[in-house]
Order: sequence, then structure tokens, then C-alpha cells
Amino acid sequence: MQQDETPRRDSECRTGGAVPGLPGTPAFTLTRCEPSPIPVVVAVPHAGRSYPPALVEGMRHPGFAAPRLEDRLVDLVAIEAARRTGATLLVAQAPRAMIDLNRSSDDIDWDMIGGCRAPAGEAAASSTLRRARSGLGLVPRRLPGLGELWKRRIERGELDRRIAEIHAPYHAALAQELAAVRDRWGAALLIDLHSMPPLTARHPGEPAPQYVIGDRFGAACDGALVSSAFALFAAAGLRAAHNRPYAGGYVLERHARRREGIHALQLEIDRSSYLDARLSEPGEGFAAVVELVTALVRRIADEVAAIGRERQSWRAAAE
Repeated sequence: MQQDETPRRDSECRTGGAVPGLPGTPAFTLTRCEPSPIPVVVAVPHAGRSYPPALVEGMRHPGFAAPRLEDRLVDLVAIEAARRTGATLLVAQAPRAMIDLNRSSDDIDWDMIGGCRAPAGEAAASSTLRRARSGLGLVPRRLPGLGELWKRRIERGELDRRIAEIHAPYHAALAQELAAVRDRWGAALLIDLHSMPPLTARHPGEPAPQYVIGDRFGAACDGALVSSAFALFAAAGLRAAHNRPYAGGYVLERHARRREGIHALQLEIDRSSYLDARLSEPGEGFAAVVELVTALVRRIADEVAAIGRERQSWRAAAE
């Protein structure tokens, strides 16, 4: 595979969905090359910073809560890595405070929805099997140390509109791109990119992980691809953890299809490694993180292409 350091002239950028309350603002942007030069799609579901005035007005502490819900500026890392490698890039513009794209559309805390009750059978499922009751469901309700995020309940019609205009088109676009890349290469890899607060070490005297790779405990991604990622981190002298505390959420659950040639991993990056001391703007480590993510995309892309060639040869032999 030939890759270069310059933007590709055959790349295109399109938008989809809409942010309710911000006319003309798309829910996401998709940048892709045709044909895809590598079998990798990078998605950033918690990048959104397009806040409608009504959403901000309804928050109890918007200046504090909204940035804490974001994967602060990790989309800038993704944009640069995709530019250098040609990876397909999907970036959310709608904020996580409005709807969490890494949650199922039925992962709802119905106590925060006004004027309706939970559909029959969903109330128990939401409280026992999903994350809504923890405060971080489809619409985030509370944050540790801050408490309730909203001044009032959300109307059911507003929730339905967010699902229809943000959640559904985002996941439809992601599924379409993964299928297109897989059809071209025989296999595809989704890197679902996130950032995390600095972690604490699990044992005294050892450094805390700077990166966490989640593959839903092997269900979402070929083990050889995960091992290759860990080898890259080790060679760079960086500490990475596997599935703890982040094993991958709804995005991996929905889109990973190993038997169909679609692999997925969730990558969490310590925000302090690429942001300033206030965790607000790009810091001194930003360039190094871009280099690392770029190297990761390139390294794994070659291995995904090899998996795809093997799948295609097996298919040809079977036919």
C-alpha cells in the first residue's frame, strides 16, 4: 500500500444528519477517498462541540459539564492521522451532551423523559442491563462530583428527534463506509477513537496506562491486530492497558462483524498526553500523539489488508 504525508486530491468531505436547534449544522462530517487507499475507518463519536442555545440553557453547569462530556479535541488528532494515511474519517459534530453515539438508541433513563413512561419491558432492561441508570445513557443525566446535569426533563418528541436526526444517520453512515471498505479490501478495521481522564495506576509504583485498547474481550477484533497495536506502544515506551477500564461500547457492539471481515477496536488516549495543563487546548505532546496514531493506523492497515487477501482467497477457493 502506498501512503504519503500530503492531503489526497481525490478525497471528498460530505455531511449528514442535523443538530436540532442549530439550523444548517450537520450531525457529522465524513471524509473519504475513492477508492479507499487503506482498509481503515476512524470514527470519533464524542467530538461534537456544536451546542444549540436551548441545550446550553437547559444545563445546570454548562461551562463545566459540557467539556467534561467531550473527548476534548481528540478529533484534531484523528483529522491529522487520516490526512496522512488516507483513512476514512467520521467525526461527530453533535455534542455528547445532546446524545451519546456510543450508546444504543434504547439505552434510556426514562425518569428524565417528560410526558411518557418507558415502553413495556424496557424499564427493567434499562436498569439492569444498560448504563442509563448510572447517569451515562443515551442522554447523559449526571456526572460524578457534579450531580444532575439538567434543569428539567426532556420531552419525548425532542428525544425522538435527536435519535432520528443524529443517532440513526451517524450509524447508518458508519455501517455503509465499513461495508464499502470491506468490499474493496476483503476486510476492514474500525478505530473508534476516544480520550479519557488520566488514569491511576492499578498497583503502587507502576505507571498508569496512557492508552487503553478495547476489543470487547476479543469479540470485536482479530487478536493479531490488537497484539500489533500493543507492540507499537511497547516499542515507543508507552504503557497501554487492554479492555480495562474501557472494553468498548455500543459502537463496537453494533458494527464489529469479525466473521464478515469487519473488525473494530476502541482506542482511548490520556487527555494529558496531547492537551495542555488545563486539558483545554492542544499541548506540547500533541504532535507526538499524532505521530503515534498515524503509525498505528499504517501498521494495522497492512495487517488488515493481509487478512482481507486471505478472506478473498478462501472465498475464491470455496467458489
